[in-house]
Amino acid sequence: MVMGEGDGDMEGGGGGNDECVEDGDEELVAMMGSPTTFCGNNKCKKIRRPLPPRETWKKKIEFLLAVVGFAVDLGNVWRFPYICYQNGGGAFLIPYVVMLVFGGLPLFYMELALGQFHRCGCLTVWKKICPALKGVGYAICLIDMYMGMYYNTVISWALYYLFSSMRSELPWTSCDNPWNTLNCTPVTNLSALTNVSTSPAKEFFERSVLEQHRADGLDRIGPIKWSLALCLLAVFLLVYFSLWKGVRSTGMAVWVTSLAPYVVLFMLLFQGISLPGAGEGIRYYLTPQWHKLVNTKVWIDAASQVFFSLGPGFGTLLALSSYNKFNNNCYWDAILTSSINFLTSFLAGFVIFTMLGYMAHVQNKSISEVGTEGPGLVFIVYPEAIAMMTGSVMWALIFFLLLITLGLDSTFGGLEAIITGLCDEYPNVLKRHRELFVAGLVAVIYILSLPTTTYGGVYLITLLNVFGPGIAILFVVFVEAAAVCWVYGVDRFANDIEMMIGHRPGMFWRLCWCYISPAFLLIIFVFSILGYKDMMAGGSYVYPDWSINLGWLMTASSISCIPAYFIYKVCKTPGSFIQRIRLAMKPEDPEPDDRGIVAIASAAHGGGSGGGGGGTHV
Repeated sequence: MVMGEGDGDMEGGGGGNDECVEDGDEELVAMMGSPTTFCGNNKCKKIRRPLPPRETWKKKIEFLLAVVGFAVDLGNVWRFPYICYQNGGGAFLIPYVVMLVFGGLPLFYMELALGQFHRCGCLTVWKKICPALKGVGYAICLIDMYMGMYYNTVISWALYYLFSSMRSELPWTSCDNPWNTLNCTPVTNLSALTNVSTSPAKEFFERSVLEQHRADGLDRIGPIKWSLALCLLAVFLLVYFSLWKGVRSTGMAVWVTSLAPYVVLFMLLFQGISLPGAGEGIRYYLTPQWHKLVNTKVWIDAASQVFFSLGPGFGTLLALSSYNKFNNNCYWDAILTSSINFLTSFLAGFVIFTMLGYMAHVQNKSISEVGTEGPGLVFIVYPEAIAMMTGSVMWALIFFLLLITLGLDSTFGGLEAIITGLCDEYPNVLKRHRELFVAGLVAVIYILSLPTTTYGGVYLITLLNVFGPGIAILFVVFVEAAAVCWVYGVDRFANDIEMMIGHRPGMFWRLCWCYISPAFLLIIFVFSILGYKDMMAGGSYVYPDWSINLGWLMTASSISCIPAYFIYKVCKTPGSFIQRIRLAMKPEDPEPDDRGIVAIASAAHGGGSGGGGGGTHV
């Protein structure tokens, strides 16, 4: 993203002298920032555009790359392929597409439109929607902080692997290393495999990278492993220098971090399909198991995957789209980027399952015996397959570069949501000193992340993943969707979109925003609470009760921001109790002047936005 002085583009205004323009010039005025007076029929009407100068993307493609980079993350590689074959193979695409169209895509479109129309981050936007629910913005910032505390550590693992691969032989190829145990057996030595055998790749990950055997779970996580802490520091430095100048620096970074994964994915795919057993892997991936579609869990898994893959509610889509030009067609942006996200997940499935088919062929096992999900898939199973390939060192470097670029884009998005939200809310304090603020924020999150680099850090990462963003974000987005459609009003929201792109969202979108998407979110939220133990399942470790209680406290800490701020806002507002509620729910800036200008311009050219106002009519 490029914004800023000199070569960047600007929108908004403020300041300047009053100016009169003739009838028919309103469209030109719509893009001006100074106070403006419309003149016609000897009458003048002064209209002032209140928004301050705001940077915009220098090129539309940079915005699209940033959104695609945020949505396409590690989950597309290590989760989608697994749940696809686990939930019916090719048949799983039916519930996935249904949930995408009726649940995920409307929410994705809604956030892009909100950010672009109101041109502010996750905190300030609530002044223009429902001031009493500004706690949603603070909840989003806290959730993004929790995510930053562990997600970057996973990227640091990939960086550790990248450095470890820079040698003549990959360190997880043999069992002759100091960290190996007597149970270590190369997977190609079929005659020596027993029930207690472990692979060199598994021992490298658990005993060399993490060294989790030196911890006693969360009760005694041990000291910081400094090699991981240094890798994590390198990740945060990359993040800082990609975000410190705003869209100016991020715009340059996304050209690499968003496009490089596709180059690598296709390289790995072409290599994978040339391996023996690849066809069987693809067949296992895609063969429909129609009987599984009657299982409720399949549909819940599809809904969860769609939601967490597209990423509405993290404030990132609001932040990124707030730097768009006012008349950018966010409708087609939503369709295009969500489609790319789905196709990327589908492509990643071919990349993963060609390798799993190869592994099963070499080990003379079924694919279900070698496959797994989560970090184990990309840090154990896939490296194991790479180690048996010709040119294994080169392929290892390429694969871990893929993981790093996938992860960096998503962490850019999460932190940009916090930065934009706070800078827009406190412009005089933070926005004028963005570089220092970003440095301070990155430093704080790095320090808070250090416990995840301890010997028992992997257990803490799982806890943070489930109870940090995993459950709370579902409730937060439900409140956001309900506020936009039931408080601000779906009619008013539809009018806002019409002012931007020239046509009003159809009945399908309004029905989804009002009823289907909130129901979609509420169902996932309820099932996530009921199934939190399944989300934490992995290995033989049993999480102590105190850690589960701490996790629920973490979830409550973000959700409680919503009622806490609501109570604060109502108490602060003057009047009787009913008056306080009404005033606290009423947008402070329901129809900013720039929107009125665009509406007038639209009408002058034969458009027309219909009525204003709220309500949930569809």
